[in-house]
Amino acid sequence: MKHYSDFGDLTHWPVVGMHDEYSTGFRDEPHSHSRAQLLYASSGVMSVTVENASFVVPPQRAVWIPSHHVHSVSCRGPVSLRTLYLDEESTGLSDLGCHVVEISDLLRALIVELATIETTRPHTEREKTIIQLMIGELKNMPNAPYGVPMPSDYRLLRICKTIMSNPGDTASLDELASEAGMGRRTFTRLFKQQTGMGVASWRHQVRLMEAISLLSIGKPITSVAFDVGYESASAFTAMFNRSFGVPPSQYMARSAAA
Repeated sequence: MKHYSDFGDLTHWPVVGMHDEYSTGFRDEPHSHSRAQLLYASSGVMSVTVENASFVVPPQRAVWIPSHHVHSVSCRGPVSLRTLYLDEESTGLSDLGCHVVEISDLLRALIVELATIETTRPHTEREKTIIQLMIGELKNMPNAPYGVPMPSDYRLLRICKTIMSNPGDTASLDELASEAGMGRRTFTRLFKQQTGMGVASWRHQVRLMEAISLLSIGKPITSVAFDVGYESASAFTAMFNRSFGVPPSQYMARSAAA
């Protein structure tokens, strides 16, 4: 994956864009940038991990990563990527935390255009206008529910990584607490304290993230249902509908249309 440092001295450029294609299984090891980064997947699914959170980035969404945040990126399938590196101070975006961003049609077009701009000459007036439009639209985009906070306690972190590696596992709360070497009450209290979520809600969110990822690479709904711990496709569809307001088939049709 190309990084901001690959462009050389670009201190006078508030926004630098690039585009690239990544193959199935690609992984970018933990690193950070001196600028904020907007990673946009026009197709394919990315997983992005930072110190205190983990995100799944479906097609037509983006993840905002503030400057100096150590992160890693992996691709479950082929990913077509557009990346913007932004100077947070000059663009007025220094107050944004790491999160997945919904992408409007306008913002999508602006990102794609900025990713093609050459960095060997000053910005034209048109390009400056595109940058200002992009910044304004980005500030107005809502967060997307494709991430979970990660605890700092090493025992809880180990449990969370285990759940994320196998979202369909049905281990009980008592079993999880035992595996962490804690009593049930201590486990649930500390988990809520460090993540802001109950264990069940956190695990539910992980299953949703995994489901979106699997659906986005074309896996059948019934297979996805079993993979994320549901006993039937109907139970999974009902849960998905409650969470997103549409059944998984309609959700993926909308993503494909976008």
